[in-house]
Amino acid sequence: MSSSEKKIKTGLFFGSFNPVHIGHLIVAAYMREFSDLDQVWFVISPHNPLKKKSTLLADHHRLMLVKTAIEDDPKFRACDIEFKMPRPSYTIDTLTYLDEKYPGHRFVLIAGTDILATFHKWKNFRVLLEQYQIYIYSRPGYNAGDFAGHPSINFFNAPLMEISSSFIRQAIKNGKDVRYMLPPKVWQYIREMHFYEK
Repeated sequence: MSSSEKKIKTGLFFGSFNPVHIGHLIVAAYMREFSDLDQVWFVISPHNPLKKKSTLLADHHRLMLVKTAIEDDPKFRACDIEFKMPRPSYTIDTLTYLDEKYPGHRFVLIAGTDILATFHKWKNFRVLLEQYQIYIYSRPGYNAGDFAGHPSINFFNAPLMEISSSFIRQAIKNGKDVRYMLPPKVWQYIREMHFYEK
């Protein structure tokens, strides 16, 4: 790739997506349309040893739900890169690997304000700030803290969505109809597979 070619600016939206819901899609679409991003990749996180395994769908099911949710949008992509990496997976390692694998892309981290309270504990967080931009969207109850005004961090007023995957899982377990909180095909897939019902 020559230096004159423009890299594809790609936002990486990390999450367990258990399940992916309209709140995730609204944030991703907002960041793509109201920032300078060309694409957004949904990076599905593998099982976190700190989370109860019983509440988490298998990796391949969560990947399929994300693919189902975004299949009609060419500017979105489901990324399972962390499934193949050593665990626990660290964001800096994932970014380094993606840089090597996709030299035509310039990666940006997308995250909510909730990460900033503990960001200083992330592996090589200073390297992250030196080498990458971080696009932060608002989350209720959190603020920028010590990172307000940092040159590598940009803040965006994406619509606040108080829908959570845990709320959806509990609602389904309780027999509630949450179809309007999920993309239609995701809702259909979850119903057909009887996910989260027990």
